Amino acid sequence: MSNDDTAGTPKDSHYARLRRAHRDRVREDDRTAGRSTGDEDLVRLYGLHTVAAALANPKRKLLRLQVTRNALQRMEIDPASLKVPHEIVEPRVLDRLVGDDAVHQGAVLEARPLATKKLGALTDSDLILVLDQVTDPHNVGAILRSAVAFKAGALVTTSRHSPQESGVLAKAASGALELIPYIQVTNLADALGEIASLGYRTIGLDSDGENEVEAHLDAPKLALVLGAEGKGLRQKTRETVDVLARLDMPGAIRSLNVSNAASISLYAARRRLG
Repeated sequence: MSNDDTAGTPKDSHYARLRRAHRDRVREDDRTAGRSTGDEDLVRLYGLHTVAAALANPKRKLLRLQVTRNALQRMEIDPASLKVPHEIVEPRVLDRLVGDDAVHQGAVLEARPLATKKLGALTDSDLILVLDQVTDPHNVGAILRSAVAFKAGALVTTSRHSPQESGVLAKAASGALELIPYIQVTNLADALGEIASLGYRTIGLDSDGENEVEAHLDAPKLALVLGAEGKGLRQKTRETVDVLARLDMPGAIRSLNVSNAASISLYAARRRLG
């Protein structure tokens, strides 16, 4: 399924140039707002939900919190209860730290990235989500949030051509990054085979799918597989999944942004699984 609502425009069109400029801007945002210059093992998390979730995650190694008094009050945190070095600062200090464009909401937490997870981190969940080289951290963050909302057990991505943990990704996830295994694999086809061996029906979302996705949700465990923005699923992935299915869209626009497609398919799957 094509997951970009601009799919189908000519490669050298004005819209294609805008998409390339957006991707470049995303990468720059990731560097300036998500990682600390000179320390690749440090991530700056910002935003009230993101910071509060990280502070509550026992698996997150915390380094330093810089926060406004108002943000502490909004997070309902007693400064005396904090188990991380912290400093009360003015908003302009945080603006300089993460950039004027980052919506920090008065809270910036410096921490170590979460440990990289492999397929062994899969739980007994009846529903997981798999992404085939989805690159935009805003999209992946939004998908993480939807995955938690619909009680998915993990989000599986490729280790290459997928965003690493950053402030941008975590902010888009609004705390969900702390609540669900974010699993990265080297070979997606091999991973899909292993997932299938664990009893999951692997369903690739594709506009060329013979049937609507609802027709294939009658298995006890489901793995929904979505492709990259614009390109959709790679050919190898299409050949590896158990079935290809489509989201029925009767309107004039026949494709969705990947994060929207993920939310709809997760909703349909969770309603069937219960």
